[in-house]
Amino acid sequence: MRVFKGLGGLLIVGGLMMSSLRMMAESKNPADYPLRLHIFGRSETDFYHWRQEEEAKGDGRADLYEGGEARGLDFNYECAYKVRNSFGYETYPARWKKPGQELVVLLPVFGQSGQFFTCHFHTDMKDFAYAQGKNGLHSESVAQFKDWMVRHDYDPEHGKNVPVRNTAGANSPIPAAEGSGEAPPTPPPPPPAPQQ
Repeated sequence: MRVFKGLGGLLIVGGLMMSSLRMMAESKNPADYPLRLHIFGRSETDFYHWRQEEEAKGDGRADLYEGGEARGLDFNYECAYKVRNSFGYETYPARWKKPGQELVVLLPVFGQSGQFFTCHFHTDMKDFAYAQGKNGLHSESVAQFKDWMVRHDYDPEHGKNVPVRNTAGANSPIPAAEGSGEAPPTPPPPPPAPQQ
C-alpha cells in the first residue's frame, strides 16, 4: 500500500510539472495570436507566499475582436501575474484554445519591457458588444458596433489600433472614453477680453 501512495504522489508531481512546462512552452510571439481582446474591467484577488506574488485569480468583461467584429464576453482566469484593464483603446493579442470557451491571452509583464506571459481566460460569449460611454459600460448590437468601427476606420485585428474621426476634413484620433485613465483633450483658450 505504501508503494502505491509513493507512486501515486510521484505521478501527481510529474503531472503538475508537465502542466507548468506546457504553460511555459506556449508561444510569446504576438504574431501567433490573431485575435485582439479589450478588457474593460475586472476584479482580482492576488495570492502571495513569503511576500512574493504567486497567483492572481479574477473575472471581468471584455470585447473580443474576431473576423472584423467585436463581441462581448465575460471571463474568469487564474494567472501567474496580475491582469490589467486595457488603457484607452489598447488590445491584447489572443487566440482560441477551445473556441467559444477558452482563450489564451498574451499579456505584458508590467515593469519588464518586451516580456510577456500567457493566461487562460474561461469565457462566456455574448451576442452583443460592450461599449464604453459617458454613462459607463453598456451593450450594443454587434452590427451597430461594426458600423462604428467602419465609420472610424478602427480594426485592431489589422493594425488599425486607434479610431479616427471622419467628419468634414478632420482626420484626428478620437480621445479615449471618459474614465479610461487618459487625460482629456485641452480646451481651447478663452477669447481675449474686449478692450475699451
